[in-house]
Amino acid sequence: MKERLESLKAEALEQLKNVADAVQLNDLRVKYLGKKGALTEILRGMGSLSAEERPVIGQVGNVVRAAIEEVIERKQQHFQEKETELKLASEKVDVTLPGRPLRQGGVHPLNKVIQEIEDIFIGLGYRIAEGPEVETDYYNFEALNLPKNHPARDMQDSFYITEDILMRTQTSPVQVRTMEAMKGEVPVKVICPGKVYRRDDDDATHSFQFNQIEGLVIGKGIRMSDLKGTLLQFTREMFGSNTQIRLRPSFFPFTEPSAEVDVTCVKCGGSGCRMCKQTGWLEILGCGMVHPRVLEMGGYDPEEYTGFAFGMGVERIAILKYGIDDIRHFYSNDLRFLQQFARY
Repeated sequence: MKERLESLKAEALEQLKNVADAVQLNDLRVKYLGKKGALTEILRGMGSLSAEERPVIGQVGNVVRAAIEEVIERKQQHFQEKETELKLASEKVDVTLPGRPLRQGGVHPLNKVIQEIEDIFIGLGYRIAEGPEVETDYYNFEALNLPKNHPARDMQDSFYITEDILMRTQTSPVQVRTMEAMKGEVPVKVICPGKVYRRDDDDATHSFQFNQIEGLVIGKGIRMSDLKGTLLQFTREMFGSNTQIRLRPSFFPFTEPSAEVDVTCVKCGGSGCRMCKQTGWLEILGCGMVHPRVLEMGGYDPEEYTGFAFGMGVERIAILKYGIDDIRHFYSNDLRFLQQFARY
C-alpha cells in the first residue's frame, strides 16, 4: 500500500506540473483528493492492515496529501494572480483622455416663466402668497361673488370631491385668504402662483391642469390707471421695452369694471401676422378693479378702500414668449423640446 501511495504521489505531481488553467487544476484536485478520489480510495483499504502498519501507512497518506495540496495551492495562487493581471489590463484607464461631459438638467420652461414673473413683481414691491390646491366652495366661488347657482359658475367646469370641496379652478381663493389674514390692514400687494384644475379636454391650447398667477393690490385711492401702469411695466419687462398694451371691456364676477388685456404681437411687433391673425394684438390676461362685494367679504370697507386684481395663465405667457404652438409640449417630457430652453 505504501508503494501505491508513493506511485499516486508521483503521478499526481507529474499531472499538476503540466496543468494549464484553474479549471483543469480543480479537476485534478477532485481526481486525487476528492471524496471519491484516488487517495481516498487507497486509504479505505487500511482496515485490512495490522495495528502496527496502520500508523505508518496513515502517516505516509498524510505526507502524500500534503505534497499534492501544496502544489495545488501554489498553482491556484498563480492562476489567481494571472487572472487579476488580465482583469487590470482590460480595465486600464487612460488618465490622459479628455473627460466625458456630464449631461445636466435645466429649469423647466414653465418654471422659468414663473420665476421671471415673480422676480418682476417682487421688484415692484409685491410678495408671494400661496394657498391649498384642494379648496372649499366658499373660497373658490362664494367669497369671489359667485354664490350658489350663479350662472357664471358655468364658465368653469370643476372637479368636485364632495358637494363643498373641489380642486381649485383659479388661484383667486388665495387672494381671499390673504385678505382674511391681513384683517383689514393695508397695503395689500401679493401675487399668487400655483396649479389650477378644470374639466377641459387636452388639446393644443387647453389642459385639465395648468398654472396661473394672480395679483391683488388693495389700498386707499387705488385706481384703474394704477392697474394699467402696473401691467404695462410687467409686459415690457416680460416681452420687451417696445411692448404696448390695450384694455378691452370684459366681465368677471369678482371685478368691476373688468377688462381683457392685449399686448402688441411678440412676433410682428403689431404690424400684423399669422400669429396674431393680422390684428397686431395678442390676448394675455384678465383684470379689473376688485368688486366691492369681494372687498367686503374679505374684511375691507369698500367705501374706504379700493383695489385691483389680475390673473394670467403661465402657459399662455410661455407660449407667447418662446413661440410654442402646442401646450402639450410642456407636459410630454420630451428632452428634445426641453433642452432648447437651456440657453435662455
